[in-house]
Amino acid sequence: MTRLFTAVALAALALVPTAAAAQAGANPYTDAVMAQLAQVKTPIIRTAEKVPEDLYAFKPTPEVRSLGQLIGHIADANFNICGAGGGEKPPATGGIEKTTTGKAALQKALAESFAFCEKVLAGMDDKKGAESIKFITGPTPRLMVLAFNNSHDYEHYGNLVTYMRLKGIVPPSSEPTK
Repeated sequence: MTRLFTAVALAALALVPTAAAAQAGANPYTDAVMAQLAQVKTPIIRTAEKVPEDLYAFKPTPEVRSLGQLIGHIADANFNICGAGGGEKPPATGGIEKTTTGKAALQKALAESFAFCEKVLAGMDDKKGAESIKFITGPTPRLMVLAFNNSHDYEHYGNLVTYMRLKGIVPPSSEPTK
């Protein structure tokens, strides 16, 4: 009886990693980077919607980017960093921050940049994501380039939060839950 119990217990333990992998998905690292992108995308998109157009030119000090330039910078970076991580030529190759003005045009560029990053991640898996590529930080796995993009987005969302707070606007991430 003890042998039977041991055999059943060992068989059950052998299935645990398989069941955990099935629950997590076939590409847990890619899925995690994709989930982080979705998490940061929402408040940035909501910020671009929420802030009135006249505040897109707002700069807390003359030396820093305006709120609109920050949104353009995020769009530029999404295109360029996700393009590098995915090995794809982005549909826009920079210049949004310096050339695009107006709330509607910046919102459109921002939405397109996030859609591009989502497309890159949809074509990624953990195996491809582990491939090392040349990046600004040196040889870097593709998924870490895409994770870097998420960090960059969070960094600049923090800037946007400060700008909104200075103008008495509650940032999307601080709004009460409904």
